[in-house]
Amino acid sequence: MGVLGGGNAHVLAQDDEIAFDDEQTTSVSDMNVCDVSGLRLVSKTEHGLLAMLDDVRYVLVLEGTPEEMGAAHGELMKDRVWAIKERLYAAGRVASIKDGADYFKKTDEAIRRTRPYTPQRFYDEIDALASSAGLEALDVRRLNNFPELFHCSGIGLRGKATKNGQVLHARVLDYMRDIGLQENSTIIVYKPRGLYSWISVSYSGFVGTVTAMNEKGLAIGEMGGAGEGKWDGLPMAFMMRRVMEECSTVDEAITLMKSVPLTCDYYYVLSDASGALVAVEAIAESETPIVTLLPGMEHSRLPGALDDVVYISAGERAQKLYERLQENYGRIDVELLQEIIKRPVSMKSNLHDVIFAPETLELWHAEAGTTTSACDEPYIHVDFREIIDFYEKEQDKN
Repeated sequence: MGVLGGGNAHVLAQDDEIAFDDEQTTSVSDMNVCDVSGLRLVSKTEHGLLAMLDDVRYVLVLEGTPEEMGAAHGELMKDRVWAIKERLYAAGRVASIKDGADYFKKTDEAIRRTRPYTPQRFYDEIDALASSAGLEALDVRRLNNFPELFHCSGIGLRGKATKNGQVLHARVLDYMRDIGLQENSTIIVYKPRGLYSWISVSYSGFVGTVTAMNEKGLAIGEMGGAGEGKWDGLPMAFMMRRVMEECSTVDEAITLMKSVPLTCDYYYVLSDASGALVAVEAIAESETPIVTLLPGMEHSRLPGALDDVVYISAGERAQKLYERLQENYGRIDVELLQEIIKRPVSMKSNLHDVIFAPETLELWHAEAGTTTSACDEPYIHVDFREIIDFYEKEQDKN
C-alpha cells in the first residue's frame, strides 16, 4: 500500500525540489496568530452572504438548492471568480507550452469522462454560478477540474498523542503558490437543502473541496499521487464533497468511498468528533482501490508509527514529520501542531494549512502570502457554529 504516495504527476503539478534545511522549531510563545476581530458583513442575497473574518479573509455562506447556491456564489463573488479564471487559464497556457500538450484538451477530456459519475446537482450548481457571474459554463467547469492537481501532507492525532487527549487534524496543501490563488482565498460554508452543512477552505468559484469539515465533526484532507488519465470515475473534489454532505463519521465516509468509481491516485486523512482517525490510499483501476491505515499501524513507506496517530507525506518531509511528532508526543496542541507542520514538512509551494478540531467544530487557517509559504503566515481562528449563527441572524433581518 502506498499511503504516503509520490509527488503529484498530473498536468500543472509543481515538482518543488527543495533543500531540506533542518529548521529549529520555535517556541509556542513566538506564534504569530491573528487577534480575533469577528465577522463583518460585506453583502448578501436571498440565498447567500459574504463577510470578512478578522478583516483578512472572505467568508461565503451559501444555502438552498444547487441552483440557488450557485447563483448566490456567482453574484457575491463575481469579480473574484473572473480573477481566478484568468490566473488558471494563464497557468494552463504556460503548462501547454512547457509540456508540449494542450492542457485545455486534457481538462476537457477529464470533464467528459468523469461527467457520467458526477451527481447532476454539482453541474447544476456550477452552471448557475457561471451564469450569475457572467462566465461561460465551460470556464467554470474547467476551474472545478483544477483541484485534481494538488499534492500535500496530512496528520490526525488523538488521545495519548495530544495535550488533554483532544482530536486534532492537520492539513497541509502544497501547490503552486506562485500563481496567486491565495489572493482569492475564501472560506465557504454550504447549507445544502436536505444534506449536512459543511465548511470548506477553498477559492472563489470552486464548488468541490480539498479541505473540509462538516457539522458532525467529520474532517478530510487529501494528497495527490500519480494516475493522470484514469478519469473514468467521480472526481476527487466532488467525492470529498459527497463525504461532507452525506456522511457523519469516518466509517460512513469509508463506505461511501468504497462505493464509487475513483479517478487517479489519491491519499486521504479523515477524522471525526468521536476520535476515529484513518489514512486512506485510493487508487483508481486497482484490485483494491481503497486501503486503510489505522492509528499505530506500521507501513513500509512510513518512517515509523505512533499510537493514536495517522499521517501521510512523502520522502524527507515524511521523515521530518515523524521526528517532530515523536519528539512532541503527548503534548501536541493547536499551537504546537502549527509549528510541527512548518518547513520542511510544508513545501516551498505551501498554499494553505489548516488545523481542525472536530470535537468543537473549530479550525485554524493560514494562507500563503505573495512571496511567503502558508506555514510562515499568521493563522486565523474559524468557528463553524459562529458563522452559521452570524448568517442566520443576518438573514432574519430581511
